[in-house]
Amino acid sequence: MKLNWNKVAKWSRLLILVGLLIWVIYESYLHQVLGGGKAPSIHALCPYGALESLYTLLLTGSFIKKVYSGTLVLLVLTVALAVLFRRSFCGLLCPFGALQEVFAKIGQKIFKKRFIIPQKIDGILRYFKYFVLVFTVGMAWYYGTLWMSPYDPYAALGHITAISGTIAEDPLTIIGFALLAITIIGSFLYDRFFCKYLCPAGAVYAIIGKLSPTKIERNDSLCIHCKKCDKACPVNIEIEKEERVTTAECINCNDCVLACPVKGALEVKVARKTVHPMVMVVLVVGLFFGTIVIAQLTGNFQILPKTVAQGELIPIYEVKGYNTIEEATTFTGLTLDEVYQQLAIPKSVPMDTQFKNISLLVPEYKFDEAKANAGGSEAEATSGEASTSGTLDVSGIKGTMTIQEAMDSLSMEAKDFYALFKIPETVPPQTILKEITTISPGYDFQQIKDSLSVPASTETPENTSGTVDVSGIKGSMTIQEAMDSISMESKEFYALFKIPETVPPQTVLKEITNISPGYDFQQIKDSLQ
Repeated sequence: MKLNWNKVAKWSRLLILVGLLIWVIYESYLHQVLGGGKAPSIHALCPYGALESLYTLLLTGSFIKKVYSGTLVLLVLTVALAVLFRRSFCGLLCPFGALQEVFAKIGQKIFKKRFIIPQKIDGILRYFKYFVLVFTVGMAWYYGTLWMSPYDPYAALGHITAISGTIAEDPLTIIGFALLAITIIGSFLYDRFFCKYLCPAGAVYAIIGKLSPTKIERNDSLCIHCKKCDKACPVNIEIEKEERVTTAECINCNDCVLACPVKGALEVKVARKTVHPMVMVVLVVGLFFGTIVIAQLTGNFQILPKTVAQGELIPIYEVKGYNTIEEATTFTGLTLDEVYQQLAIPKSVPMDTQFKNISLLVPEYKFDEAKANAGGSEAEATSGEASTSGTLDVSGIKGTMTIQEAMDSLSMEAKDFYALFKIPETVPPQTILKEITTISPGYDFQQIKDSLSVPASTETPENTSGTVDVSGIKGSMTIQEAMDSISMESKEFYALFKIPETVPPQTVLKEITNISPGYDFQQIKDSLQ
């Protein structure tokens, strides 16, 4: 019995797509149950996230939250596939495309027909995905976050097993779930509804795919004009009218070639050489997964946050949403009471609660805001002696300037400036300094500028007068105990010891560095004696 390679190619494509869809949903479920430290989030598995993070990566050398090196590998890989084989990721590998095809098949069974949007309206709507591309990437680059996440139907799919909790954590995600519902309903009626009209990633691959040497070619002398190719195309290209399919809409699924009843009438051509659809499946899938395996073996495919090493302590701002309150005590070295206090957690919340689930018990609780208010940011971890060196004149820096304008005025590199002013790396350089607080709640530009404007050799009036004896202040004391021991007001004590205002008075002096990396109590005390 002769093997029908056309059927093998058709079913291989469908099985790969459905298999990847099931795998992504399963990993997303594990992410909800086990946490982001043990299972990747939907964002880490989506190459578009790396595009959203690209500006921040080039500017600061780091990815935005929930994006890792493995996400960048996926982006580079899918772009390479688009250059070589057009939108083959869309047609052969995309889980969200698979979701649409599954519901399209169900819809065709129910309605016994395929619905097609009128050509004039369809032609206009197809440009909308390019607007979505520009808008979402622009917003992500401006804010330095996965800005699109709450509105993303693919992200909603990744949280389908935790709808209520996701909406409770961020009410805006109801928009993403609504768009997911629209996508599914639309797919019942129209093939690849989201792909054709809304997908920003598809827009990227469509633009790049125009450079590809891969094309579908029709031999008019052999074609019998049965239009089976048109009926098979999931993105509604009128193939029977074309000699070469060059439109950016082609997703290289090759269903049209497999549906053609005449051998040689419709073929896949790569640089003018005929390639069977089954060979195309093997090439694309092999290149995709082969590259991922190599990246994994070489340690370049990270899709999970780095684990905390045994005995290592991290600052409070590095605690993740999937950590429990109890785990935070181990990772930060703080007591349970200190964690509750510094992160403003109501005592009614059990200590085995994951931070991301606190909002289910206390709806008004915002974990990210609590971390920001507790003091510290990722940028502070890299801050060095520049902020206390006294060699830089920052008096000319105004809150009305953008970060970029301020950097230019001091002729400083971005990394150094961000470290000096303790600006979180996720804040774009176009942000006005006094408005950073809208992106990073708790950030106070004026306070940080004031601390940088005082030369290192100049102390507070209390210190220069010689009337304050700080020799009895010990690192094992809390801030409150130290203030009481020298009968000093809170504001004056914080200014004297240069303690950030966000540090609670119950904090042990030598442990301030856990909240504000770079702070050195002993060094400051020595300078005051």
